[in-house]
Amino acid sequence: MGQPAVDDLIQLLDLENIEVNIFRGVSPAVERQRVFGGQVAGQALVAAARTVEPEFNVHSLHSYFLRPGDTKVPILYEVDRIHDGRSFKTRRVIAIQHGRAIFNLSASFHVEESSFDHQDPMPVGVAEPESLPDFKERWKEWAELMGDDYERDRPIDMRNADWEPRDRKRELPPDQRVWLRADGRLPDDPVLHACIVTYASDMTLLDTTILPHAVGAMEESIFMASLDHAMWFHRPFRADDWLLYVQHTPSMSGARGFARGSIYTREGALAISVVQEGLIRVVR
Repeated sequence: MGQPAVDDLIQLLDLENIEVNIFRGVSPAVERQRVFGGQVAGQALVAAARTVEPEFNVHSLHSYFLRPGDTKVPILYEVDRIHDGRSFKTRRVIAIQHGRAIFNLSASFHVEESSFDHQDPMPVGVAEPESLPDFKERWKEWAELMGDDYERDRPIDMRNADWEPRDRKRELPPDQRVWLRADGRLPDDPVLHACIVTYASDMTLLDTTILPHAVGAMEESIFMASLDHAMWFHRPFRADDWLLYVQHTPSMSGARGFARGSIYTREGALAISVVQEGLIRVVR
């Protein structure tokens, strides 16, 4: 179990409230050129959720990554209370570093209501997560090349049900299915579970867009950066139970890759829909 890494992630998402509608977050002490997109999205959602009553749950978010984040300085999150209604509340969050916006998020919150209900079915025939290799087993052939990034503990346990790392030198189908969960137990706060899945949803979706292009994940010089990220939360879930992230890329053009994902609970409920576009450049 990676409980210490999960506890570190919980702490990472526990922002400091420094003024009304203003929060401060930090980045983990790891060597990265820029802040991980899932981190800033998750922290921004925390900031937004801190300004609404507990009976309102996030049902959608739309975000844009504007500038690379600096891992060495704190991030300020300014929340604008755009709308407060009886059933819906809307918040806009701007993440700021060095006096400039690096990220923008709009989130909408909704009180629970009864309604009609339907969903796309969960795919069948997917290998069970317990039968799949974890990160270190899957990537052990590349351990030396990955260095410290291979050795560090990860708060999210992700297990790919489709391609193998050695397959990346050939053209692959434009799809991947990944089981994910927090690698430890979480408190029962549904806001925290939503923020952790927001964090995790940015880890593999953009990578789906290069699967059809015979690009080696470790060997090729590829620049990838998220441009925008949107999520819709449909049904209850726990981020520390296994979730199946079904991903598909319908388009890549103009140095922009587009992908969408559906996240199912292990029982087959469609919990979340995700859409992302990112910048993909070959560095020559």
